[in-house]
Amino acid sequence: MAKVKICGLSRAADVEAVNEAMPEYIGFVFAESRRKITPMEAMALREKLAPDIVPVGVFVDERPESIIDLVRHGVIDVIQLHGAEDEAYVSKLKAMTDKPLIKAIAIQKGDETWRWADSEADFLLLDSGAGCGKVFDWNCIGRINTAWFLAGGISLENIDEALRLRPFAIDVSSGVETHGVKDPAKIKEFVKKVREQTP
Repeated sequence: MAKVKICGLSRAADVEAVNEAMPEYIGFVFAESRRKITPMEAMALREKLAPDIVPVGVFVDERPESIIDLVRHGVIDVIQLHGAEDEAYVSKLKAMTDKPLIKAIAIQKGDETWRWADSEADFLLLDSGAGCGKVFDWNCIGRINTAWFLAGGISLENIDEALRLRPFAIDVSSGVETHGVKDPAKIKEFVKKVREQTP
């Protein structure tokens, strides 16, 4: 069954919504974004989060030491790299922690995913860019040996098609928002649709 990650939580109301819907993962954004939160804000939200939901920290070209500090303080349990981090950076970070690591790959027109098949990351995340909320050409997706998340413009309208690609997980943010904020009804419906349509 495909797993679900609801990314970009920033309010206590967001946590209440995911605690009801129970996706497997949620994301706290620490990079520049309208959804960016501080480590202290993330800790406060983490304390309200259901224990079975895994918190992911989203970073863009962040100092490894800053990421590890959040891991050590129990703010996040998974690291997501969404910048220009190379395999040397991934190797360095993995030497500093045993927490799972997701490397986001921005798929441009004509790209083929096999180029990243041998990444040291525990998971790949295929997206059209740094959280731009647009769908990329899913026909680019080919052989991937690493479990992968699908992101970028996924919503209730195209989730059926996304699930046919058989990703390890679906990552959604703006697709479960209304007027720029997380919509509890959309979150609940999104998780429900994934649960119903994957064996």
